[in-house]
Amino acid sequence: MKFSRSLLVASAIAGLMLPALYAVAATSETETVINGLDYGPLAKFVGTWKTQDDEGLDVAPGREGSEVGKGGGAASPYYETIRFTPAGDATNASSQHLTAIFYHQMVFRKSDKKQFHDQVGYLIYDKANQTIYNSFCIPRAVCVVATGKPDTTLTLTAQNVGIGQSDYMAANDKTEKFTVTYELSGNTMQYTQETILHVYGKPFTHTDISTLTRVKE
Repeated sequence: MKFSRSLLVASAIAGLMLPALYAVAATSETETVINGLDYGPLAKFVGTWKTQDDEGLDVAPGREGSEVGKGGGAASPYYETIRFTPAGDATNASSQHLTAIFYHQMVFRKSDKKQFHDQVGYLIYDKANQTIYNSFCIPRAVCVVATGKPDTTLTLTAQNVGIGQSDYMAANDKTEKFTVTYELSGNTMQYTQETILHVYGKPFTHTDISTLTRVKE
C-alpha cells in the first residue's frame, strides 16, 4: 500500500483521517512462541526495521517564526529505525499474565539528518483477555499506555487515564488522545499515528505515517 506525498500532506494538514491499515496475525501458535513464551501477534514485530525509500512523513505544529507560523501544519519527511526485542513475561496481581517485546524507535529528519524523536516502550500481549498494550515514553515528559484488541485491525488508542504528562505539557502542549494503527506483511511494516494535541491555545492533529522493512543485522 503506497500513499502519494501530496495526498498525505494535504490530508494531514487538513486534519483528515488517514486510511485504516491492517495487521496480519500469526497463522498458528508455533509461529508466536519465542524461547518458550507465546507472544501472540507481537511475534511478527521482532527484529530491526528501517525506513524504505518512501520515507516517513511527520505533520506537527509549526513553531513561532517558522515558515508555516506558530501552530501551522509543518510537514517534515523523516527516516527511522525501530528495534523490537523479546522482553519476557510478567504477572500482575497474581491473575494477569503478560508477554512483552521491548522497542526503541529513533527518528531523523531527512532535511538535516538530525534526530528529532526518540521513543522507548513495550508492546504487551494479554492472551487470556485478548488485549494488546503499547506502553511508551518520550523525552518530552510524556508517557502513554494505549490499548487495543489483536484482531485483523491492530489499532491501539489512549485517552485520559492512559496519558501521563508534566504540568508544563498539560498546560501548554497537552496530549488529549493517541492512536496508532499497524499493518504487517512479511518483512514490510506500515503504520499511521495520530496524536490529538491542544497547543498554542487550539487543537491540532499531529500525524505520522511510515513504511519500514525488516533488515538483517
